[in-house]
Amino acid sequence: MLLELVDDLDDAVRFINAHSSNHTDAVITESPDVAAAFLRNVDSACVFHNASTRFSDGFRFGLGAELGVATGRLHARGPVGIQGFLTYKWLLKSDDFHTQQQFATGDKTYTHKPLFPLH
Repeated sequence: MLLELVDDLDDAVRFINAHSSNHTDAVITESPDVAAAFLRNVDSACVFHNASTRFSDGFRFGLGAELGVATGRLHARGPVGIQGFLTYKWLLKSDDFHTQQQFATGDKTYTHKPLFPLH
């Protein structure tokens, strides 16, 4: 885990984009404006609002068993069809802070719904 104290959201986004693995990053905030700006501006594959980064898992995203992790932008090699040129940014939002344990015990359940357009 990396923790950095910064002056404002812009500094946080700059720091994350410069120093994170670009795999999964999260913000804990009650401000809808801060959450929306964080989700929009952090350049990571998974960007979460009020949720544990432990939710970053291919199985939870409906991809089946997770076979590996890629942090590069495009990793295709050899002959490539259109699917090889696509990549995703996963966004997870919550009104409350959640941990995986709440879902493992059945206290919370998963809901999948489109987020776009993201404002």
